[in-house]
Amino acid sequence: MMMPSIFGENLFDDFWDGFTKPFAGFGGLANQTTAMKTDVKELDNSYELDIDLPGVKKEDVKAELKDGYLTVSATHGNQNDEKDENGKYIRRERYFGSASRSFYVGDQVKQEDIKAKFENGILKLSVPKPEKLEGVEQQKYIAIEG
Repeated sequence: MMMPSIFGENLFDDFWDGFTKPFAGFGGLANQTTAMKTDVKELDNSYELDIDLPGVKKEDVKAELKDGYLTVSATHGNQNDEKDENGKYIRRERYFGSASRSFYVGDQVKQEDIKAKFENGILKLSVPKPEKLEGVEQQKYIAIEG
């Protein structure tokens, strides 16, 4: 069913924003595509990853290397309490969310080779490129005529 729109926007956008914004980027009611947006840049000897983690504290971010997979996880929570002069709650809101992403970096990469820095809500990771193994057969293709 089509919803009425005003100036090209959905009539209920503002209504639902109040429910989803506290969870933006951390699952829950929000769109999963906003969780941990990552930029990956290839350099000569490494890959540079910039992962957006707005509003997250450094102590709430974890990075782990296991079986060739680099997994980054983050948790975020907030509690807003407002009371009137008698100490009765006028409004009480709280939310908690978590997100994680995994990247295959190869079995050759060691934990001590990965460099990480958290700055201004962005986790910056430098992952060395695995060296090419000698003696490992490279995939070859047969030309197809026709």
